[in-house]
Amino acid sequence: MADGNIYMKNNHFYAMLSRMKFINRWGLMRNTKNENICEHSLEVAFIAHALGIINNQEFNGNINAERLAILGMYHDVTEIVTGDMPTPVKYYNPIIRNAYKEVENVAKDALLSGLPEKMRKEYDSVLMESAAEEDLWKYVKAADKISALVKCIEEKRMGNTDFEKAEISILKVIENMDMPEVKYFMENFIPAYKLTLDESN
Repeated sequence: MADGNIYMKNNHFYAMLSRMKFINRWGLMRNTKNENICEHSLEVAFIAHALGIINNQEFNGNINAERLAILGMYHDVTEIVTGDMPTPVKYYNPIIRNAYKEVENVAKDALLSGLPEKMRKEYDSVLMESAAEEDLWKYVKAADKISALVKCIEEKRMGNTDFEKAEISILKVIENMDMPEVKYFMENFIPAYKLTLDESN
């Protein structure tokens, strides 16, 4: 029984996942409503899944949309350990970016240590971007930016001007991605985010 208790104490992976709701994003910005990484990750999963479906149905692609949803769900999990680092800080220069990547790797290993050994390989490839799935991660990154744009739209609708410049810079990044699936989503689905509930109905 004692050995079993020690083993159970080490199985902290899913308990750590439940703490995603305590990690807020946009730490340098004045928010009318805080957004945590749990909320953000679900939205990224929705959008990444949609981009995969759009690719397959509108552009004759062959993408595993369900895998995109899984990658989206887990794409920010290491922030349970690292916290959310504001984008202007994270990308300030290559030295900071490379150092943060190392910290992310340490965080990933710490989280994986909370799983039984034989389960770890199933999660290793979803906690951080991998070269083997580089093509899929491109869609997750696009979904991440679209989710950030949605946050800007929501804050602006509440009269918060702090997000105006963020919206401009995020839109530029999205446009520079030059992905037809992203353009399709932007043209067909983003306008609805600017409507009230009554207008949507």
